[in-house]
Amino acid sequence: MTHGEAAHGKEDIPALMGKLGQAAHAAIRRLAITPTATKNKALIAAAAALRAATGKILAANAADMDEAAEDKGMGKALLDRLMLNEERVEAMAKGLEDIAALEDPVGKIMAAWDRPNGLRIERVRTPLGVIGVIFESRPNVTADAGALCLKAGNAVILRGGSESFHSCRAIMRCLTQGLTEAGLPEAAIQLVPTTDRAAVGEMLTMTGTIDVIVPRGGKSLIKRVSEESRVPLFKHLEGICHTYIDAAADPEKARAIVVNAKMRRTGICGATETLLADEAVADDLLLEIISDLIHAGCEIRGDKNIQSLDARVLAAEDADWNTEYLDAVISAARVKGVEGAIKHIADHSSHHTEAIITEDAGVAEKFLSEVDSAIVMVNASTQFADGGEFGMGAEIGISTGKMHARGPVGVEQLTSFKYVVRGNGQCRP
Repeated sequence: MTHGEAAHGKEDIPALMGKLGQAAHAAIRRLAITPTATKNKALIAAAAALRAATGKILAANAADMDEAAEDKGMGKALLDRLMLNEERVEAMAKGLEDIAALEDPVGKIMAAWDRPNGLRIERVRTPLGVIGVIFESRPNVTADAGALCLKAGNAVILRGGSESFHSCRAIMRCLTQGLTEAGLPEAAIQLVPTTDRAAVGEMLTMTGTIDVIVPRGGKSLIKRVSEESRVPLFKHLEGICHTYIDAAADPEKARAIVVNAKMRRTGICGATETLLADEAVADDLLLEIISDLIHAGCEIRGDKNIQSLDARVLAAEDADWNTEYLDAVISAARVKGVEGAIKHIADHSSHHTEAIITEDAGVAEKFLSEVDSAIVMVNASTQFADGGEFGMGAEIGISTGKMHARGPVGVEQLTSFKYVVRGNGQCRP
């Protein structure tokens, strides 16, 4: 089936999206009271279905890769995000099993207290309701988001990008199989069956059936969703992540962490995009790090100080300090100690993830307390900015906002709460 055959005409979009929304809304009452064991059964069955369908999923992904390479001219980093192989399909399946193994947040008592009048008050976790997820490129989001929303008792409407259309549909069939085997409504996890961009616009107005939208993609998508949405958002902005080498850094740790933070996978949001170094860091160490990065295939764009160390370093422009490359490119600058690093990050960061490399505990604590980003790290690669690596099973995204959820959006972040008050005939005087 081609994209054109799958797409609906623009005049059908409101009806199509309305139907999806109504079905999801009807499913949430059932999901809110679904036992943990039933949700876990669906997830484990879906994981088995993913493994069994690996060949079909990879064939669908090959079709997407061919179309993306030929029709859209996507860059290497975005193609890497789109590409699936046996290892990545297995990671999706394992992710579903990991989510099944997590504690169910629904019904969990967050706090409880007694009032002098005898009232017993509890704050209890509840599902958010219907979640809309709009994403680009990465087809694994279909499995991750669907599974996380289900575990938290939510229904979800997924809208993937046109470039991953075939892959997402193949993965979605496995999730549906898991729901069916567990006796849960198929509307618990739905995939928008069209590539028409009007579907996104329609989702942003569905205040009657969608409770929150999670956008995950590039600047243009986030900008559009932020400007047009009438539904509350969990924003996943770009990852302009920094790694700062302090004067008290261990040289071997610095070399290993910087290369991993930039080059392990350049196309993920946790990849370091700017390297900062204290003016007191030895030139020899910086020269080694520059050589390590270049040897790994990375282009370096530095300020005058960094450029003076190695003729292979290109001149950084003002725009470089505010750029998420998602590629084998890094900007680099010298700064005046941790204060200079904190100021540079405050001026240029997207408040995603920042790391410091240092053996000075006091400097580390200053960095951790004063850097205002969703994730701050000491002596670790920014590539660990991931829900799975945080022990959350998976994530829908990294929220760079401050309302409700911040950092990896996992199962707990996909819940709200209500107050349960138990009395024994009390009347307010």
